[in-house]
Amino acid sequence: MSQVDVDGNKSEGGASFSADARAAVEALLAPVDTELARRYPGESGTRQPVHTVYVPADAFDAGTVQNWGREALLAFDTHAGTPAELAAALGVPADGLLADVHARVRAKLEREPVEDLRIDFEDGYGPRPDAEEDAAAVRAAQLVSAAVANGTAPPYIGIRIKCMEAAVRARGIRTLELFLATLLAEGGLPEGLVLTLPKVTYVEQVTALVGLLDDFEQRAGLPAKRIGFEIQIETTQAILGPDGRATVARMIDAAEGRATGLHYGTFDYSASCGVSAAYQSMDHPVADHAKAVMQVAAAGTGVRLSDGSTNVIPTGSTEQVHAAWRLHHGLVRRSLARAYYQGWDMHPAHLPTRYAAVYAFYREGLAAASARLAAYVAKAGGDVMDEPATAKALSGYILRGLDCGAVDLSEVTGLTGLDRRQLDALAGR
Repeated sequence: MSQVDVDGNKSEGGASFSADARAAVEALLAPVDTELARRYPGESGTRQPVHTVYVPADAFDAGTVQNWGREALLAFDTHAGTPAELAAALGVPADGLLADVHARVRAKLEREPVEDLRIDFEDGYGPRPDAEEDAAAVRAAQLVSAAVANGTAPPYIGIRIKCMEAAVRARGIRTLELFLATLLAEGGLPEGLVLTLPKVTYVEQVTALVGLLDDFEQRAGLPAKRIGFEIQIETTQAILGPDGRATVARMIDAAEGRATGLHYGTFDYSASCGVSAAYQSMDHPVADHAKAVMQVAAAGTGVRLSDGSTNVIPTGSTEQVHAAWRLHHGLVRRSLARAYYQGWDMHPAHLPTRYAAVYAFYREGLAAASARLAAYVAKAGGDVMDEPATAKALSGYILRGLDCGAVDLSEVTGLTGLDRRQLDALAGR
C-alpha cells in the first residue's frame, strides 16, 4: 500500500496529490481564510447584559439607577414578598428552586438593579429646541462621567441618538458629537460605553456613522474602532431589502467591526408590517421572522442579539401587577429559549420578573449542563455524546449565568471541576 507523508510526498508506488495541487488549494483558499477570520471572529469574550433599560434624556439624573432599584424592590416586596407569592404571581411551582431564585432576585435588585442603561434622545425624548437638546447631551455626558468615577454607573451605559433619516440626521449627529466630546473632556470614554443607532433602513446609514466615528477618533487621538454601536432593527427594510437580500447581514459588514449588537424594536417593526396595535408583541409571527433573520446574520460575527420589550406595565393592584408579571416573565423565558439573552425593560417593576426569568433559566439547567460539560472534558461520554460546538455552548450557558449572578463560581467548579479560565477557554472567549 502507498504511504504519503505529511508533506504530501509519495513513499511507494501508487497515486498521490502533487505539491502543485496542494499549493493551488492553499492559494485558492487563503483569501477565504482571511474573510472567515474577518467576518466571523466569534464571541467577543465580554459580559453580555441581560437587559437594556431606556430612560428619556430629560428624566435621567444622578439617582436614576438607584431609584430604579428602590422602585423595583418596592414592587417586589409589595407583590411578591415571599417565594410563595412570587410563585403565585408567575404561575410556577413554589419549590426550592424558586426560593433560591427569590433570594437572588432580591439581592440583585439591591446590588446591581440595572446592567445596561441607555439615555434616550430618540422616541423617549422627542423633538426639542436645539439649545435644549445641546444642553441635555452635555449634561448626560457629565452625569455618566460622574457615575463612572464614583462607582454608581451600571456596567454598560450610553445614549440612543436620533436616526440617520434626513429630518433628524443633523440633530442626531450634533447630540452624538456633544456627548462624546464632553465625555473626553470629563475624563475619557468609559469602558462600558454603548451607542445605539435606531431606525436603520439602508446600509449607507451604518456607513455614515462609521465615517463619523472614524473621524472623531482620529481627531481625538483615540485608538481606531474604540467606539462601537448597536443597530436597532425597527423597519422591514432592515430585514429584507428591495433587492431581495437580507439587509441586516450587509449592515453588520458595513459597520467594519464596530457593530456590537442588533436590537429588535418590537413596536416600530410590528407597525411597519401593518400589525394592529392590539397584536404588536415580541411573540408575534412577524417578530419571530425578523429575529430569526437577525440571528442567522449575526451568528459567528461577535454581534450580540437583543429582543425588544413589552409595553404592559406592572402597576396598580396586586392582581394587575401579577398579570403583567406573568406576561413579561413568559416573554423573557421565551426569548431565552430562543437564544435571545438580552431584552429591553421599560419600567422599574419589570426588573423583578426579568431577573426571576433569567435566574430560573440558568439555575434549572445548571446541573445537567455541568454534568455534560464535565463528561466532555473527562472524555467520559455519559448519556449524551457531545461535540466541541456543544461543549462551547454549554460553557457559554454557564458563563452567562455566572455573569448575571444566577449561579456562583464555587458551585460551578464543584459540579464541573473547572475554573473561570477553563470555562472561558471552552467557550472560545
